[in-house]
Amino acid sequence: MLTILNLFGRSPFSPLMAHMEKVKECVELLPSLFEAVKEGRQDEVEKIADKIGDLEHKADLGKNDIRNHLPKSLFLAVDRSHLLEILSIQDSIADKTEDIAVLCTLKKLPFEISFASDYEHFLKKNIEAFTRAHDIIKELHELLESSFGGVEAEKVNVMVEEVAFLEHEVDLLQTKLLRDLFQCEDKMSYSTFNIWQKIFELTASLSNLSEKLAYRVRMNLELNR
Repeated sequence: MLTILNLFGRSPFSPLMAHMEKVKECVELLPSLFEAVKEGRQDEVEKIADKIGDLEHKADLGKNDIRNHLPKSLFLAVDRSHLLEILSIQDSIADKTEDIAVLCTLKKLPFEISFASDYEHFLKKNIEAFTRAHDIIKELHELLESSFGGVEAEKVNVMVEEVAFLEHEVDLLQTKLLRDLFQCEDKMSYSTFNIWQKIFELTASLSNLSEKLAYRVRMNLELNR
């Protein structure tokens, strides 16, 4: 049986960090997934999608473990509900990543040259936003050590703004990408068009959720000062 000490170690943020690492493993497989889509290697697409699904399941188990063992009355540096909200946002990123992977397995998708390059750039920006949010979660223990103030808090505030800027860049890229998609609508079947539209939407959710996660951490900074 897990004890509070085993689960949380020296920081209430230890389980959040461990969970975020599983989420990161999911997200980091997306470039390989779309490289396989681009090259028409559907067997490889399905293998990578299976890996993402396995990692998402492990993240889900980790989430449930944290929820089941998070103290209800023991003093924590951060409100229990805030920790659970951060955990939920992290888990949503893994869920969206799995959803993207599943869409890629529904049929062999043509990766139209008219939007291939733009999508790759779009995906990269979303992953950058996520990576920055991941870095913020890694800073939580240092924030605790500094009582959520000082230089460490300023550092995290800067990182939060970086995530927000990346999310804004993603919004601009998504508009261009959708224009690209609609320009080649006549070349696609109705189902293919809809799948790509949904993939764009889900990909954008990675930066949206990353921004939400970053702002949630900043809110905790304000509440704990």
